[in-house]
Amino acid sequence: MLPVAVIGAGAAGLMAAIHAAGPGRWVVLLERTRDGGRKILISGGGRCNILPSVLDPARFVSESPPHLVRRLLAVWSLERQRAFFEDRLGLPLVLEAESGKLFPVSNRARDVRDRLVTAAREAGAELRFATAVTGVERSGTGWRVVLQDQAPLEASAVIVATGGLSVPATGSDGLGLTIARRLGHTVRETYPALTPLVAEPPVHAHLSGLSLDVRIEARLGSRRLRSEGGFLFTHRGYSGPSVLDLSHLAVRSRLAGGERQALRVAWSQEGAEVWAPRLQQRSPRTVLSIVREAIPARLAEQLLAEGQVGAGCQLAQLSRDDRHKVVELLSAYSLPWTGDEGYRKAEVTGGGVALEEIDPVTFQSRLCPGIHFCGEVLDAFGPIGGYNFAWAWATGRAAGLGVSAPAR
Repeated sequence: MLPVAVIGAGAAGLMAAIHAAGPGRWVVLLERTRDGGRKILISGGGRCNILPSVLDPARFVSESPPHLVRRLLAVWSLERQRAFFEDRLGLPLVLEAESGKLFPVSNRARDVRDRLVTAAREAGAELRFATAVTGVERSGTGWRVVLQDQAPLEASAVIVATGGLSVPATGSDGLGLTIARRLGHTVRETYPALTPLVAEPPVHAHLSGLSLDVRIEARLGSRRLRSEGGFLFTHRGYSGPSVLDLSHLAVRSRLAGGERQALRVAWSQEGAEVWAPRLQQRSPRTVLSIVREAIPARLAEQLLAEGQVGAGCQLAQLSRDDRHKVVELLSAYSLPWTGDEGYRKAEVTGGGVALEEIDPVTFQSRLCPGIHFCGEVLDAFGPIGGYNFAWAWATGRAAGLGVSAPAR
């Protein structure tokens, strides 16, 4: 009997191995690092945001038709995913109300990784760490997994769960994308997604460490996209969920070489319709005193300096032009990004294997029977907040079950 080979022991690969293994099925999980699950370990600042409390398929980004993303996500509902972690793995989850994220009650990402590894072993999977795969090729009626410095592994089927190109320090090297291309699959152009943006020169470096909740808007053709949540000034630029969730627009505009994507920031909950009359008051109060009631004082001072509006100027003395200028700075500030942190700090990889070429139930290649794809290697990613783990868990499970499903 030939084994099923699972390439990659990340979130999708471990889930695939758990569900592919079982009585009468030999599963070999191949992982290039010495322990696997490296991205799980660093997720959520070491806490691991396992799932979102609500999963909206419309928030996923993909070049494939939206109905395919919805269908692929539907193979394992959010409720059933949560039940798996709590009942099967014994990992109670707790909701962080302010963010809508579900974390293990222990707040330890290592517990999540270790429970998944244990579950894979208990299911009967054979885990081979520190084993580098270099390629996959046809071999008779099955497949040959080519290994570095070892004899190849003959397999009846192969699940490619290698991740993408993001955070290469965790072992991601794009192997799965290379395998897909060699097998004739359409691999949509890849790019770093959910990655911090940078400004050169770093005009806001002195605000590094300052964080607040904001709203960011971007226009993409006739569409208006919006993200809300945490914003963080860094030494090099900007990060936080609100920035990361729209960073792919900035990255893709940079790669296209045309006009850079405009990102407009509202620094407070109030929009222009609130700020305009507020700043029109005939009052002796200063502009700075009014603005810093809504946003941190350092940021308020910076914005007024950029607008060349005197911080000590009284509202009664504020000219119409300066008032309009301050309203725009507060409600539609043009973020002066010039680049991004790339794959080095990207949470996920944009682009990947076209979903049209994947069976939506078994995740088997429509071009190469016996090859299954799951996780980040596929052309879809979601926003910050557990969405990409939900994608990994759902697609990994489907691929694992799919290797034993009858041909359709």
